[in-house]
Amino acid sequence: MDSLVQKLGKAVKQVARSRGSNWWYTPHMAAASRAIADRIPLVNFVIEVRDARIPISSECEQLRNFPPSLRRIIVLNKTDLANRSQMEEWMRFFEEKKGMAFGVNSHNKENIKEFLNFLQARVRELKKLDSSGHTITLMLVGIPNVGKSALANALHQVGRISAAEKGKLKHAVISPYPGETKNITSFKIASHPNIFVLDTPGVLPPEVTDDRVCSNLALAGAIRDCVVGEIELAQYFLSILSLSDEYKKWGKLVVVENGRASINQGASILASSESGKRQDRQYPTDHTQDFIVNNVRRALFEAISSFAGNAENEEDLARLIEVEFKVLHRVFHLPKEFDHDENYGIVATKLLNLYRTGRLGHYTLDPFPKNAWCSSSEMI
Repeated sequence: MDSLVQKLGKAVKQVARSRGSNWWYTPHMAAASRAIADRIPLVNFVIEVRDARIPISSECEQLRNFPPSLRRIIVLNKTDLANRSQMEEWMRFFEEKKGMAFGVNSHNKENIKEFLNFLQARVRELKKLDSSGHTITLMLVGIPNVGKSALANALHQVGRISAAEKGKLKHAVISPYPGETKNITSFKIASHPNIFVLDTPGVLPPEVTDDRVCSNLALAGAIRDCVVGEIELAQYFLSILSLSDEYKKWGKLVVVENGRASINQGASILASSESGKRQDRQYPTDHTQDFIVNNVRRALFEAISSFAGNAENEEDLARLIEVEFKVLHRVFHLPKEFDHDENYGIVATKLLNLYRTGRLGHYTLDPFPKNAWCSSSEMI
């Protein structure tokens, strides 16, 4: 895996260092960074939104320039995509550093209500110390594609409903692609006292030096896929999957499928008409359908489980990834007449989509900090 990480890191760093890049720390992103810095002293709380899959790699480096007295809340968003047991460790890690932290899934209304209650509790604490202001302002900051706009929309919607306020809801632009938010926008999320949240553009640091951080940012979608290439990103994901225990959970799919095959053979005549109707609604080229996703899981489980080599070995891992691409080509029902690169590109696109939507398991890409990570205490 090390060679893949180095390859991805090199590609990202080359773009970051290129003054001709049309999206990495562009003049627009630099202007957004300055605007955020100007507003930080004026807001009551800074909410740093990080990706729960990469709690360290998705740090907003700009906040390092501000004093520890800054009222900052670290929000680990996309908890539904991260490893659940590791999420608990990360939350304890941030809390032990005497920081305020909260894990959230922006698409879960109950979770958003809990987070809004948490924010209102922090506001009440602030009011006890300083009751001079009647309006509280929170500002969301973070790197691209950590879900700031989705979080702003969710807080706005839940907050307006809870306060029984009328009027048209505002909506921040949400996109699966990084760098789509261009302006700072204000959303009201509570009344009595009035609380507003500012959604801001995602800002990357001018340069990233660590290959692992570059690779994790790319796989999580904080960096556009075209920077490193979808095939390389898919290979990186397959290396992570193959070395994890996540695929082992799919072993029951093979057992269930074998059992179902036996039952179907005995009941094929009785079920033929009904199964025919179900089949009519299935589209083999749509990789998001449940039956295709299960086929992907089953195929990957069988490929990894039956592999005779040592996945810890770099060359053996490369051979396993090649096998996985070939079985996925078959599972995705791709035409044989496509050339090699075109086939692999389509497989990579579909595979990355399934990973990023949580259909292929839950992963935390950043390793949990050990004693050697003494500098990580500065990252909160």
